[in-house]
Amino acid sequence: MAPTTTDNQPTPQAPTLSTDAVLKPSAPVPTNAQPVSGVEFNDYPNRDITVAELVSNMTNTGFQASAVAEAVRIINDMRSYRCAETGAKTTLFLGYTSNLVSSGLRSTLRYLVEHSHVSAIVTTAGGVEEDLIKCLAPTYLSSFGADGATLRAQGLNRIGNLVVPNSNYCAFEDWLVPILDTMLAEQEASHRTAPTPHDRLVWTPSAVIARLGAEIADDSSILYWASRNGIPVFCPALTDGSLGDMLYFHSYRSAPAVLDISITRDVRALNDIAINAKRAGMIVLGGGLVKHHIANACLMRNGAESAVYVNTAQEFDGSDAGARPDEAVSWGKIKVGGDSVKVYAEATVVFPLIVAATFAKADQETKAEQEATTGQETTTKQDATTEQAATAAT
Repeated sequence: MAPTTTDNQPTPQAPTLSTDAVLKPSAPVPTNAQPVSGVEFNDYPNRDITVAELVSNMTNTGFQASAVAEAVRIINDMRSYRCAETGAKTTLFLGYTSNLVSSGLRSTLRYLVEHSHVSAIVTTAGGVEEDLIKCLAPTYLSSFGADGATLRAQGLNRIGNLVVPNSNYCAFEDWLVPILDTMLAEQEASHRTAPTPHDRLVWTPSAVIARLGAEIADDSSILYWASRNGIPVFCPALTDGSLGDMLYFHSYRSAPAVLDISITRDVRALNDIAINAKRAGMIVLGGGLVKHHIANACLMRNGAESAVYVNTAQEFDGSDAGARPDEAVSWGKIKVGGDSVKVYAEATVVFPLIVAATFAKADQETKAEQEATTGQETTTKQDATTEQAATAAT
């Protein structure tokens, strides 16, 4: 019987179509479902929250906060892996674009290389030259809205909201040309004295970069530490920037001799690093050449076990930069079942947080353990010395 009011008139009912649509029953929630939660600053009433705690609290926040936390988890897994048979670590490929070296993120990248946290690097020509140029003269903050015509008249080159004076590139040329002269002389001497053509000196992009890193002798430099720690830096587009300009000008000054740089040996070297890895991981900041060159090297071993991408590119245009990790799975560049995440974020914002919660945190923990062990050993020696002195006295 339909509900009625006191005067026996039917009570108005909402349309069944609407109630069924709005009040549709839910399926049972899986027992392992994670409720959304955020950072509870009240849990830290008497101290500042650490970066690691902050990122951990972001795990169930949702959106890109959860992706950042997932990146931290994957990188910590990369970092802590040891092969059961050989004890080998993850072979970790780091890729980054030139704009990140122009920015202050250079310091974070240098930290990873300085402490040998990566096995090989792929970057662009700008990623090479901007690192070296910053050792000679600074890059400056500006504005995204700075007028291009005005900057051109002033000899200032804009990179987002940064500017690089033309004088920096002049200083770079003054520093670089004598090194190129020496490298060319070494090449030509090798051609005259090598017993066979196969014994001649062959410059590759990675060999050129290692030489420049050794020559710069500046511990603020990524390439300095890469050269010192034996970490190869690959750049298949070495001529696509100021370095290319300098090589172009140098080819006229040195004519008819020219500095020959072979990319074939480098692609073999990079691919062989991937093939020989017990486990391969990728950390790629930005997209394009650096992202694909690392992924393609990992294809040679049927994919990397883990990957972290950080960029803002979207996939609707079919670009490699925009591609999600699952697209790389389809190509065999990340293993089926591999551990991967793409963080849709600007790298200068999130990557320092990621490094703070992974490599830097682990370094601090290791340092604390070493200091504790050293302190215990010192105490033990002091106790032994005191005991010996007491025994001698009696």
